[in-house]
Amino acid sequence: MALHITGKANLDEAIKNAGAKLVVIDFFATWCGPCRNISPVIDKMAAESDKVTFIKIDVDENEAIAEEYNVTVMPTFVFLKDGKRVFDMSGANEANLKAAIEKHQ
Repeated sequence: MALHITGKANLDEAIKNAGAKLVVIDFFATWCGPCRNISPVIDKMAAESDKVTFIKIDVDENEAIAEEYNVTVMPTFVFLKDGKRVFDMSGANEANLKAAIEKHQ
């Protein structure tokens, strides 16, 4: 399962604990249809990969974090490597998400 983050301190800790692994943050909203559609895909990828840390952040519960990452569309995926932002992707396209993970991992 992906890590569900409930605040900035939790996010910072999860990023730190990921070390050199790719971190993929899924910014979602519970009311967002495409977010609900891609959610099981994220959970499946998280269960199958130990090379990527998947994090889910509900933008309605964590508005400050969403603002910090300039998230304006859901779902938005932010990719971090060694704590630095390396790629962003918006939309619930499974093939594009998998390709981006493959490229940045």
